[in-house]
Amino acid sequence: MKTIHPYLVFNGNAEEAFTFYQSVFGGEFQSIERFRNIPGMENIPPELKDKIMHIALPIDNGILLMASDTFEALGNKLIVGNNFNIYVELDSKEEADKLYDKLSVGGKIEMPIADTFWGAYYGAFADQFGVKWMISHTYKKE
Repeated sequence: MKTIHPYLVFNGNAEEAFTFYQSVFGGEFQSIERFRNIPGMENIPPELKDKIMHIALPIDNGILLMASDTFEALGNKLIVGNNFNIYVELDSKEEADKLYDKLSVGGKIEMPIADTFWGAYYGAFADQFGVKWMISHTYKKE
């Protein structure tokens, strides 16, 4: 296996979410495709034409965070569940704190970032877009 890339689906606010993620992670979008650019989609409702069909933001080490919008008008229904988290392993507590603090703004904290009994500095939350994140720094065993 080469690489696994998280792919998120939003209910019309993918661009807003990815502008936020870009402010956290930095970098430039690798691609942004809008529904208006898809052949055969000329008749979609006007309010959907500028929504995101595909967006990709390089994060680190070749990992891309990707997403699209989905709509019932296009035959899709977004069902938000609790069976998916993005787990990010950082090299230091400082990096973990920085990412946790930035990504959790406006979100819902599930577990404040702190030392754990399993030998990690760890915290979990749902960001302001409902995406669930797990931020961790695992201590080296000596």
